Amino acid sequence: MIDIPKDFADSTRLLMGDALYETLVDGLNDEPSVSLRLNPFKTDGRPVGQVTPVPWCDGGYWLESRPNFTFDPLLHAGCYYVQEAASMFLHHVLSRVIDRPVTALDLCAAPGGKSTTARGVLPQGSLLICNEPIRQRAQILSENIQKYGHPDVMVTNNYPRDFRKAGLLFDLIVADVPCSGEGMFRKDAGAIAEWSRQNVENCYRLQREIIEDIWPCLRPGGILVYSTCTFNEQENEDNIAWIRGLGADVLDIDISEEWNITGALKGEDSLYRFIPGRSRSEGLCMAVLRKSDDTVLAERRAKDSGKPAKTRPRTDVGAWINDSDHFTLCERGDTLSAIPTWWLAQYRAAEKSLHLLHAGITLGTVKGKDVVPHQSLALSTALNRSAFAQAEVGYGQAIAYLRKEAITLDAATPRGIVLITYHGIPLGFAKNLGNRANNLYPQEWRIKSTHLPEQIPTILNI
Repeated sequence: MIDIPKDFADSTRLLMGDALYETLVDGLNDEPSVSLRLNPFKTDGRPVGQVTPVPWCDGGYWLESRPNFTFDPLLHAGCYYVQEAASMFLHHVLSRVIDRPVTALDLCAAPGGKSTTARGVLPQGSLLICNEPIRQRAQILSENIQKYGHPDVMVTNNYPRDFRKAGLLFDLIVADVPCSGEGMFRKDAGAIAEWSRQNVENCYRLQREIIEDIWPCLRPGGILVYSTCTFNEQENEDNIAWIRGLGADVLDIDISEEWNITGALKGEDSLYRFIPGRSRSEGLCMAVLRKSDDTVLAERRAKDSGKPAKTRPRTDVGAWINDSDHFTLCERGDTLSAIPTWWLAQYRAAEKSLHLLHAGITLGTVKGKDVVPHQSLALSTALNRSAFAQAEVGYGQAIAYLRKEAITLDAATPRGIVLITYHGIPLGFAKNLGNRANNLYPQEWRIKSTHLPEQIPTILNI
C-alpha cells in the first residue's frame, strides 16, 4: 500500500472529486504496466508472447511481464525503446499536427523516450535537436539517440536561454518540463518522499521560466507540446492558461473514448491526462498549443556564415555510409562526423553557440592517417555494411562484447576492423587481430552486470 502524503491526498481529492481520486488511489496500488516501442528504422518485427498494441502509438506494445531488458542485445542495438505508454501519446499528437518537414526541438529530452518517439513520426526531411541541460543526463540522452540511429538528429547540453544566442528557430518544440513527479508515485518511492506543496510551487515557477526562455525561439504558427508527469492544476491547467496568455491557441486533438484519457479538471482548455487506474499508464498531462501567427520574433534565423566547414575529403571514409553525396564530412578536434548537407547551416550555428554532444553520424576518431570507426556509425541507419567485414556472434559472445570484454572471432574472419552483428543486427566494431579481437564498444555504454541470466531473454521476433 502506497503511503500517500496527506497534503497531496487533500488537494488531489479536491481537484478530481471523490470518485476519480479513489480510482487513482486504486491504480497507484496496482502493479505498473510494462511497455516498449519498436524502432521503425531498424525492425518490422513485434514483441514475442501475448502483447497488446498501444492504440495511440504505432509500434507501441504492452507486455505481459517485465523481461530482463538489460541482457537483450537487441535493446543495445537500438531495435526498441522501453517506454511508459502514456509518453507514447506524443506519437499520436505529432501525427495529427505535423504534416510537413519541420525543425524541431525536444527541450528537456533525457533519457530520450520522447525524442525517439518524435523522430519516428516526424516527416522525412525534418531536423530534430534533442537537448538536456544536466550534463550526466545529456550523456545518457546522447547514447540513446545514437542507438536509435537516425542521422537527422543533434544532441545538445544547454539551458533554454542558450538557444536564442544560436539563432535557431523551431517549427515544433516539445517541452516535457521538470515537475513534482506525482505521476511516478507508483514506480518511484523517491518521488513520494520528495513531494511537498513547496516543491509543487517551485516546479510550476521553474516551468514558466523554461517556457518564457524558449518562447522566442518558436516560430509564429509553430507548435508547442507541453507535458508533465504530475496531476495538480498549478503545473498543468494554470500553466497552460499562462502559456496561452503569451500569444497561443490551445489545440484540440482527436482521441478515442476507449483510451480512457481524462480532460481538464479546471477551466476549459483542452488537455490530455493519463491517470493510473483509469488509463493503462503512469501519470502524465499533455497540452498542444499553436503560437499566434502575428507574434513578432526579434531573434534572427540561423544562417550559413559562409565559412567552410573543416572537412576531410576521404573516399574510404565516405564509403562507410550510404548516399554519401548527401553528407558533408566535418572535423571537430579528432572526431570526424558526417552531417546531412541540407542542415549544415543549423549544425554550424549549434557548433558555434551551443554545447554540442552529437550531430548526424559520428564516423570515427582520426589517428594519424587512419580513422577508427565510431559506435555511432555502427548503429546508424545510414551505415554501409558492405564497407566492413562482418562477424555474426551468438548470445554469449554478444553479451561479452556488450560488457566490453575480449572476444574471439571465427578463424575465417578477416583481420582488421570488423562489424559485430547479432541476429544480423549491428552491435558495434572490433579490431580482429587473429588470436583475439580488440573490443571497440564504448566503455561508458557497457553492461556492468557480470552474471548471465538463467534464461536468454527473447523479446522481439525479428
